[in-house]
Amino acid sequence: MSLLYPEIKSFLQAAEGRFNSISAERKEVLRRFSSYIGQKTAQHQQVLLTFICTHNSRRSHFAQIWAQAAAAYYQVRGVVCYSGGTEITAFNPNAVKALQNAGFRITGNANESNPHYQVFFSDQEPPIEAFSKKYTDAPNPGVNYGAVLTCDHADESCPVVFGAEERFKIAYSDPKLSDGSPQQETVYKERSAQVATEMCYVFSLIEQR
Repeated sequence: MSLLYPEIKSFLQAAEGRFNSISAERKEVLRRFSSYIGQKTAQHQQVLLTFICTHNSRRSHFAQIWAQAAAAYYQVRGVVCYSGGTEITAFNPNAVKALQNAGFRITGNANESNPHYQVFFSDQEPPIEAFSKKYTDAPNPGVNYGAVLTCDHADESCPVVFGAEERFKIAYSDPKLSDGSPQQETVYKERSAQVATEMCYVFSLIEQR
């Protein structure tokens, strides 16, 4: 069993307590996503998941990172999470800060135009390589993966997600709208917590075999 950093474990435990805040309609979408993962693990197949948002800067990184941590928390093995966009920008520093505040240990040169970060959630697991890229770019998988669209614009821009086995739309409101406002830190924390809660819900439903 992976030993998650204590702050992340506490964050995920708190997320479990928020399952009742997820709407019935939303739970149905999350259950379908969970079923895809569960079917793959039941057949002892590797589960490759790519979370996609237009700029691969905020929501898709939140989802990638929290999904990987949730998989470790619930001991769902063989899951590898990726993220990408339809355009390349940068992993937004406000999103990076929100994840650091939740307990992730993140290293990298923030002064680069498109910083490459290593995101650690356990000393027993490899770090997540986090940087902005197109969903078709390496190291993302090209075939046999589940695609999760985390914003409406990416969903509209990608009528076909090349190489994906399944496609799921789990859209989140963009915390970018709060940038530069007094509410900025609060909004990013809330969005991070929402994503953590929903990814926890997804992995909590998977039976271990």
